[in-house]
Amino acid sequence: MLTVRPAGPNDASDICALMNAVDTAEIGRPETDLSDVEADLLHPEVDLARDSWLAVEGGRVVAYAVVWCDGDPVRIDADHYVLPGHGAAGERLLALMEARALERAREGGSPTAVLHLNLNIRPTLDTAVLTGRGWGRVRRHYVMVRDLAPEADLPPAPLDGLTLRACATEADRRTAHALLMDSFSAHFDHQYRSYEQWLDDLGAARGGMDWSLVWIAELAGQGDVAVLLSRDNRAAMGWVRSLGVRADVRGRGIGGHLLRHAFAVYAARGRDTIGLGVDTLNATGALALYEAQGMRPHYSVDTWEVTLGDLG
Repeated sequence: MLTVRPAGPNDASDICALMNAVDTAEIGRPETDLSDVEADLLHPEVDLARDSWLAVEGGRVVAYAVVWCDGDPVRIDADHYVLPGHGAAGERLLALMEARALERAREGGSPTAVLHLNLNIRPTLDTAVLTGRGWGRVRRHYVMVRDLAPEADLPPAPLDGLTLRACATEADRRTAHALLMDSFSAHFDHQYRSYEQWLDDLGAARGGMDWSLVWIAELAGQGDVAVLLSRDNRAAMGWVRSLGVRADVRGRGIGGHLLRHAFAVYAARGRDTIGLGVDTLNATGALALYEAQGMRPHYSVDTWEVTLGDLG
């Protein structure tokens, strides 16, 4: 018998097991870490009682969904995971998250909601169910990876006029936030996050950040111009969460220099792989930059979108 209930922090292990089963079905190996699931379940902007759902059958979690809003009441985001062979549970949670997304938008004063969901290009969720409910693909992203070796990935040669520093102080962290918000402002689906919201997203208040793995680049005569934010909290690989370069200094090799610096640091830490996500239609040339630095696609993710509510 299928039952549906809200998720709670004590469900983290079961949700992580579900996600890793979905990972294995979609990309061939588990890549979800329990610490990430635990952090997501404690995020202050998610009301688990209203914004999350677990589908349980025979004592096993077979599907999980959650919705959240980053600020714009029209734009709602969702995650959805379902085990192969449990399509009915997956569709039931899909309907619940659509209804809640519209409710959240209306609570924020909007008669409509635009809901986004990122899925592997060959997901366990039947995409015919999505298209039948009015969803469509609007974007494709790659998760890219690069092999690392300490003897090959040495610190890069200095770049004329450029110095790097770790994000050691509160002032540095505010600089990193400002650089990222500015450099991503024209990107697809970017939503501005205040400094406090950004820290919440990173789990900083819960001890989830190693700020020594965040580097700010200063260019002589130009001030602070770029930042790379990385994480070493994944079992499968090191992770570049964000790389932002100020628009007026792009094309000078700063992004590549920061990446090579990160490669060297992570190789020295014993990592054999580093990864990141990229919008394949990124207008700043990020995909070409990553390819030039030896990164390759690991798997692909589509952003699906549906507009809900009164369309006039």
